[in-house]
Amino acid sequence: MTDYKATLNLPDTAFPMKAGLPQREPQILQRWDSIGLYQKLREIGKDRPKFVLHDGPPYANGTIHIGHAVNKILKDMIVRSKTLSGFDAPYVPGWDCHGLPIEHKVEVTHGKNLPADKTRELCRAYAAEQVEGQKVEFIRLGVLGDWANPYKTMDFANEAGEIRALAEMVKGGFVFKGLKPVNWCFDCGSALAEAEVEYQDKKSSTIDVAFPVADEAKLAAAFGVPSLSKPASIVIWTTTPWTIPANQALNVHPEFTYALVDVGDQLLVLAEELVQACLTRYGLEGSVIATAPGAALELINFRHPFYDRLSPVYLAEYVELGAGTGVVHSAPAYGEDDFVTCKRYGMVNDDILTPVQSNGVYVESLPFFGGQFIWKANPAIVEKLSEVGALMHTETISHSYMHCWRHKSPLIYRATAQWFVGMDKQPNTGNTLRQRAVKAIEDTQFVPAWGQARLHSMIANRPDWCISRQRNWGVPIPFFLDKATGELHPRTVELMEEVAKRVELEGIEAWFKLDPAELLGAEAGNYDKISDTLDVWFDSGTTHWHVLRGSHPMGHASGPRADLYLEGSDQHRGWFHSSLLTGCMLDDHAPYRELLTHGFTVDESGRKMSKSLGNVIAPQKVNDTLGADIMRLWVSATDYSGEMAVSDQILQRSADAYRRIRNTARFLLSNLSGFNPATDLLPAEDMLALDRWAVDRALLLQNELQEHYGEYRFWNVYSKVHNFCVQELGGFYLDIIKDRQYTTASDSQARRSCQTALFHIAEALVRWIAPILAFTADELWEYLPGERNESVMLNTWYEGLTALPEGFELDRAYWDRVMAVKVAVNKEMEVQRAAKAIGGNLQAEVTLYAEDALVSDLNKLSNELRFVLITSTAAVAPLASAPADAVVTEVAGLKLKVVKSAHAKCARCWHCREDVGVNPEHPEICGRCVDNISGAGEVRHYA
Repeated sequence: MTDYKATLNLPDTAFPMKAGLPQREPQILQRWDSIGLYQKLREIGKDRPKFVLHDGPPYANGTIHIGHAVNKILKDMIVRSKTLSGFDAPYVPGWDCHGLPIEHKVEVTHGKNLPADKTRELCRAYAAEQVEGQKVEFIRLGVLGDWANPYKTMDFANEAGEIRALAEMVKGGFVFKGLKPVNWCFDCGSALAEAEVEYQDKKSSTIDVAFPVADEAKLAAAFGVPSLSKPASIVIWTTTPWTIPANQALNVHPEFTYALVDVGDQLLVLAEELVQACLTRYGLEGSVIATAPGAALELINFRHPFYDRLSPVYLAEYVELGAGTGVVHSAPAYGEDDFVTCKRYGMVNDDILTPVQSNGVYVESLPFFGGQFIWKANPAIVEKLSEVGALMHTETISHSYMHCWRHKSPLIYRATAQWFVGMDKQPNTGNTLRQRAVKAIEDTQFVPAWGQARLHSMIANRPDWCISRQRNWGVPIPFFLDKATGELHPRTVELMEEVAKRVELEGIEAWFKLDPAELLGAEAGNYDKISDTLDVWFDSGTTHWHVLRGSHPMGHASGPRADLYLEGSDQHRGWFHSSLLTGCMLDDHAPYRELLTHGFTVDESGRKMSKSLGNVIAPQKVNDTLGADIMRLWVSATDYSGEMAVSDQILQRSADAYRRIRNTARFLLSNLSGFNPATDLLPAEDMLALDRWAVDRALLLQNELQEHYGEYRFWNVYSKVHNFCVQELGGFYLDIIKDRQYTTASDSQARRSCQTALFHIAEALVRWIAPILAFTADELWEYLPGERNESVMLNTWYEGLTALPEGFELDRAYWDRVMAVKVAVNKEMEVQRAAKAIGGNLQAEVTLYAEDALVSDLNKLSNELRFVLITSTAAVAPLASAPADAVVTEVAGLKLKVVKSAHAKCARCWHCREDVGVNPEHPEICGRCVDNISGAGEVRHYA
């Protein structure tokens, strides 16, 4: 038996089947670094239009988690796809370096009582160490960026830039000092931003407290009774007994109906709707003797239960009927709504009682409870209320309560003198900040669209922004306050620039060690130098001001405004939010044109990632076992607009999909063996019809993919590329061309046409996957034939794909009909193989019985129909001639019959043909193979 293997064009490539990503990816990273890939991209992009994605800085603390990986991979996919789309898309990574978590870490490691300058020194060193660790992990994900020159909020230039940004806001009239309740953590000893607050269950004592009436005649008149026949009290309900010593008012809803209830020995004022529930709770019986609207109770005075002061009734629409008594006690120092209502009724800051110190301990001078920690004082306050006969009821409940995200300890609202940015304060020129921000939101594109309404509601309802903190590790608020008046120095903006210059050279330490006389001269004795630092959200929220126009000038000619901000959905109240406010103060618009929000990662059951549940997926482990490209493929395949499910099983499915794409690419490469595009590439008009269709299909797909990339719909990119590899290529085109590719003469038109199509598809495919499978694309790039540059990323989308010409006989619709027929044939052959009627497809002979139009279509392929159907013979006949045992297919107007061929199998092409052995020199092969070996070679026209 002759071995004809040497006469075949068998596939051959050095591109490995086994990816070995955990080992190969670090080598590719080294290569990118050695060739200066990021710098080369900046060089080739200098004359291109800009696309700027400004990096929301992760916090410099701890190793990265799967959420970090999702965020950075999404950014990288966008930057890479924009680069391929012909933009100059720089990516400068950043880090958030100041703030409480780092200071807390230093305190835990080195103790709490360090000198302030030593604390700052240790914090800076710790943050630098964390940045370097995270940087290595981000680079390992394949993220292209200016890693040698990232921005860090603790860089001296950035610290100075932040002070200059604040100076602009002061100059604009947005900043003021005020007494307001803020989220306060006793462990931090500082105000917290909204984003630093989380909610956990907490056990609290609820109390119903009676406040005796002071204005008896007014109360009687309000209820329309001649006089009060018994002692009367109004009853409040609260979950915070510790606030009772600071009570200064009572709130009722103006539109609720209130009842005067006779309970035997006294009269109680309660919301009518809650009377029965309250009496049941108190173990009392009673009857309503009169009712009145809440508005009638306004300004009636009641007495504090155990202090000699009055509590007037103020009207407030935030009062609810869900629980309690319908009456709310108001301690303006310890509640936002309380504070606003009391101020509306004329209470000034000096009138507001603030007995709780920054450490949570009552001032020593507070009667009964001075020197006690508020949580421990709760039982004593309840006991005091009982002692004076004011306690109607108490019980313990578990409820959701705000906690410090770092210390996990309960917070309080606490009125302190802080620096604020006013949402509705009239600036020196233009609209208020709230008005500016609302308009900016309307001018911003949101992906997904629901983000717009979410951010809008937050801005519409948010209070003034407290920007001051009482910490060591933060950018200072470099203000000098007049000792007599408390007012800012008249040259504050000018002085802030002088401070900024010093900080630019020495960092924030320059302010803390500054002798005021250096700037104020002889008047230094009249001013206090404050020690407050800026909210860490102000740090990151102003990076657009000094990063984009300063140390990393990436802005457009129209100004330093990023095209895109991209972060998790929590950043609607975090970085998106603070950046919006600072942008509107500084530039009168948002610092971004578009906002993209992604969801949080959960396990496949939808549960939050938790070490205790054992469902945490560490990106480091994925890199070491599967490879970063598998994680990148998972990110691309997942709709990030909601929760993103990930598990070992889900990642394994991504690995399976990766193998299909890689194997497809390997098939393309292996069949380009011996192909030189400089000499062997055929013009479109010389290519076979099926090859032209394949290139046209790739062009249609590329147009779709470019649109999906532009809309950041990566899951559509993934599914369409994967389906193209599995269906149009693997399930149709690549199967069909194997015979022609392997058996025709190596330099025949039939083979070169096929290789031309494969080359074009490979050139396009390697670019399609480059934003997602960053490592694999560059690996594939090295194996493609022809002269090429050092990385696929140094190119744009492939322009060598050609469309089928208008009026082309075998057009797109034609091949769709042929594919449907092939599916029907394959389905029947599966049945025949299962029944052992045939072995492989090439043992089959098929006859297609079709309606006239389909007969005409199939006959256009002439004797090449068998190559499309991958059968040894394929005949077409009218539907009317179909025998009774012909199989009805899902294709309208088509029946078919498959039988096993009676002819011998060609030893070279494996087709069963009647002319096998006709040529005595080659008794084992068919006439076509003889011609391809020693004759002129077969001619193909279609497939």
